[in-house]
Amino acid sequence: MYKADDRRYENMIYRRAGKTGLKLPLISLGLWHNFGDVTLIDTSRKMIHKAFDLGITHFDLANNYGPPAGSAEINFGRILKEDMKAYRDEMIISTKAGYTMWPGPYGDYGSRKYLISSLDQSLKRMGLDYVDIYYHHRPDPNTPVEETMLALDQVVKQGKALYVGISNYRSEQAEEALKILKELKTPVVMTQPSYSMLNRWIEEDGLLDVTHKHGIGNIVFSPLAQGVLSDKYLNGIPADSRVSSSSQFLNKNNLDSDKLDRVRRLNDIANNRGQSLAQMALSWVLRDDRVTTALIGASKVSQIEDSVKAINHIEFSEKELSEIDSILA
Repeated sequence: MYKADDRRYENMIYRRAGKTGLKLPLISLGLWHNFGDVTLIDTSRKMIHKAFDLGITHFDLANNYGPPAGSAEINFGRILKEDMKAYRDEMIISTKAGYTMWPGPYGDYGSRKYLISSLDQSLKRMGLDYVDIYYHHRPDPNTPVEETMLALDQVVKQGKALYVGISNYRSEQAEEALKILKELKTPVVMTQPSYSMLNRWIEEDGLLDVTHKHGIGNIVFSPLAQGVLSDKYLNGIPADSRVSSSSQFLNKNNLDSDKLDRVRRLNDIANNRGQSLAQMALSWVLRDDRVTTALIGASKVSQIEDSVKAINHIEFSEKELSEIDSILA
């Protein structure tokens, strides 16, 4: 029987999401790619246990996480029921809907029909009465944003979610959505954008300014740029890497010799800071307190242990920041 580490809150740092009442650990665990049926349930169990023992209270899912789609929620729900039910009130569990989940016109994007039906399915898969945060996963170019936000508002009023958020929204889209949610007095706490040293669009787009104005936080995904900001590619492209397998998210065309050279120079800065490159990449996105938490993925326990060490050194000197900017310019 699993018993959580009594010291789990001693070393983790928790940051408030904007001006809301919700605090999240600086490192959160995402269950996107390694918690479906292709992963042994005992491997998933060990990673979730270790994360919680290290003070990671936030577990991020979506309806289509797996593979196959839905299996990450099923497996997480099983682990929660069998091992961690006693700790439910210490956990922040989130899910999302917005990408294709089932065939036909009602299983994708942002209609009221899809969002409410999808959350009902997610709750059933996880065996939960409610989730802590429910996100719209991506903007819908065809459904009025009012309809989508009213659906998010309704699930809170129904008691199916405590808070809501939006994911993959650009600043202009976020401004419109957040304005509606504020008028409805819906408890919106987060946006979920991609962000890393190699992907700084939220700075250029102004999303951080928009969220700060509205008093909410940001949970950033892909802070390691799909593993590029780790030691995986320092000596070239391994045969078993995601790049070599022609991943739709990362391929050889966007990992050329120039980028690899930049990554090696960033690694030199990390070594001088006493960090691995992955740890520095996490520290870098967390240097700005408008970023509430960094969302990591993991395929083994040691990766979670290594990532959590990043919170011990999130400060950067002006010289370090200048050198990083120069390398990435």
